[in-house]
Amino acid sequence: MALSSTARLPAGPPAPVAPAASVPAGRVRRRLAPYGFLAPFFVLFAAFGLFPLVYTAWVSLHRVELQTSDRMDWLGLQNYTRLLDDPFFWNALRNTFTIGVLSTVPQLLMALGLAHLLNYKLRGRTFFRVAMLMPYATSVAAATLVFAQLFGRDYGLINWVLGSIGLDPVDWQADTWASQFGVSAIVTWRWSGYNALIYLAGMQAIPGELYESAAVDGASRWQQFRHVTVPGLRPTIVFTVIVSTIGATQLFGEPLLYEGNSGGGISHQYQTLGLYLYEQGWTFFHLGRAAAVAWVMFLLIVVLALLNAAIAARRNRTDR
Repeated sequence: MALSSTARLPAGPPAPVAPAASVPAGRVRRRLAPYGFLAPFFVLFAAFGLFPLVYTAWVSLHRVELQTSDRMDWLGLQNYTRLLDDPFFWNALRNTFTIGVLSTVPQLLMALGLAHLLNYKLRGRTFFRVAMLMPYATSVAAATLVFAQLFGRDYGLINWVLGSIGLDPVDWQADTWASQFGVSAIVTWRWSGYNALIYLAGMQAIPGELYESAAVDGASRWQQFRHVTVPGLRPTIVFTVIVSTIGATQLFGEPLLYEGNSGGGISHQYQTLGLYLYEQGWTFFHLGRAAAVAWVMFLLIVVLALLNAAIAARRNRTDR
């Protein structure tokens, strides 16, 4: 019987499918290598940065005493509300602000002036640049103890100089403004040279053609500094202001060793937030309240950093 013309022949075997191209093992290793190099940082940051931050926030919501640190009683936000009702907290906050202003403003102005002088071609520039870092390399304890002797009430060198010119001696540790000035002097002495080298690096990145053009136009050294150096250093100045503000908020070693107690003087006249935190946790044994102070300091630093950045951004838009 003849096959119909419409009959279909059986289909043949399916065409072989080409295997997917395998990615070479070397290419995979090259892609994963950057993540492997970055992994140790993230592991260390998670272990020693992120976890303590989160755990401190958790502790701040509980009543935790140093003697029984394994026992935690839930309080919610009571530790924070108690801070707002504590006059010593507001005193420490006010002292932190005033000492920060007294130390940061002169410190950065002196650093800017020193960097401007070191930017010129002077003999022994390398020696002076190294000397700028010597106060920064000095330990906080050594520097504070020396300054505490200099500002001594009875036998201090500062009062001896004041007496030699006919002025009455000053109680640099009991008086409120005098003690805050003494603590600020230590901070200014330690950090001015460090910031000066940062400013110097920024000045050397400013093109020399700008100074030559300003000199051709008849600008004096002071005018070149105002209209060329300072605008060119604006990002660096913002950076140092933010870092100095963070450092002033965390100030601890200098006021602690200035008189040797965590109270910040007889009447808490120079107790900072760092000293207040230490007093709550390791003098009164209230770890939960100390954790709340730590988080208040953290939030304050974030707010101040954002405020400085916003002011700098607004100034840049205005200059444009």
